[in-house]
Amino acid sequence: MVNEKRLIIGVAVRWLAVNLAAVIVLLVWWAEMWQVVAVMLVASAVAAFLAGKFILHGKPLHLKSERHPLDFTLQIANETLPYLRRGLNEETAAKTVEIIQKIADVAAVAITDKERVLGYIGAGDDHHKAGSQILTEATREALATGQLKVVRNSRDLQCPVRHCPLESAVIAPLKCKGEVVGTIKLYQTKQGEVPENVIKLAVGIAQLLGMQMELAELDRQVQLVTKAELDALQAQINPHFLFNTLNTIIMFSRTNPETARRLLIRLAGFFRYALKRHGRFNNLQEEIEYLNTYLILEKARFREKLRIVRDIDESLLSYQVPVLTIQPLVENAIKHGILPKAGPGTVEIFARMVNGEMLIAIRDDGVGIHPDRLPEILKPGVGSGNGVGLSNVHERLKGLFGENYGLKIVSAPNAGTSVYVRVPLIMRSADRKEAQA
Repeated sequence: MVNEKRLIIGVAVRWLAVNLAAVIVLLVWWAEMWQVVAVMLVASAVAAFLAGKFILHGKPLHLKSERHPLDFTLQIANETLPYLRRGLNEETAAKTVEIIQKIADVAAVAITDKERVLGYIGAGDDHHKAGSQILTEATREALATGQLKVVRNSRDLQCPVRHCPLESAVIAPLKCKGEVVGTIKLYQTKQGEVPENVIKLAVGIAQLLGMQMELAELDRQVQLVTKAELDALQAQINPHFLFNTLNTIIMFSRTNPETARRLLIRLAGFFRYALKRHGRFNNLQEEIEYLNTYLILEKARFREKLRIVRDIDESLLSYQVPVLTIQPLVENAIKHGILPKAGPGTVEIFARMVNGEMLIAIRDDGVGIHPDRLPEILKPGVGSGNGVGLSNVHERLKGLFGENYGLKIVSAPNAGTSVYVRVPLIMRSADRKEAQA
């Protein structure tokens, strides 16, 4: 009879909680003045729900002790993702085991690859060390079989070091794309059955780390594609620009040999920069210097036809930008905006800090782009008639920073074209060295 009363009261209280939640939603939609009331009702609803659970089960709630392993796994996922997206190595493993032990509250945590300990924290760290060979036979067995292994005593753990404090463990294989690449191990310093919640936690963490390693591999593939696109862009620049500039230099060699000599020096500097392997980023100042060299060569070709306006925030010069981003956009503006125009034209290069990001704009007052053509401009393979590397730059920006960071183009026939580039503020080289010191 008592149990039936508990059941009836518990159901009633839960019904009240659900209805209170519905009222909250209606009030929030109704008017802002009810926000304070809504907060009070939320508190009431939560209290009613918890009271219902207490009545229904006949025991007080201990929220911390009753956390599901999934709760811990999600928290671990949130905190370890920034590290493991860089791949699994000693540096990222050290951060990961620290986070896991803090959240999971176990005696020791280890992450290994197939041969070595990558990260270790907790009891036994005097001989279980990052960088050392795997010591326990149980770990080697889990690696060989790809199966979860639960160890209940030190004899089965088989650590060769005497007086090792580790007595039991759960060892979960780490898998990336179906292949065993390492293990995650949660240790205890007492013998006996490993709690079910610890086993579930180890399995959840192993699955989590496996997915994050696959994401890291995808990131690596994106970087390889980005590098290939950069190489393709460099290959496009060389023949496209070389012959026209050489023709200009040949012309000056007859009329003004000193100008021809200076232009040859500029041309050599231009290609030296374009062809050198300098990573994926340079600071803005280097990119602007490279652009200036290009513009000197173009001004020698087009003379009064081409006017250049620069508006660069000097405080941004030491921040990083993707290599060969600005010059291809300026080349596109000159070739497809200004040259087809009757009379002279202007290209403006603009760089400012906007909403915590670097905004670069390349504007021209040239012939513009027809609205029917505009949606096709940035599609890979379509933009070959729109200058050097326009779609290439667009895809590289998205690959480096995300889908929201591609080029934005605003244009209309006979009204010119503006191309906008957003770049997240990347730590300046000098600041990075200071931070590492």
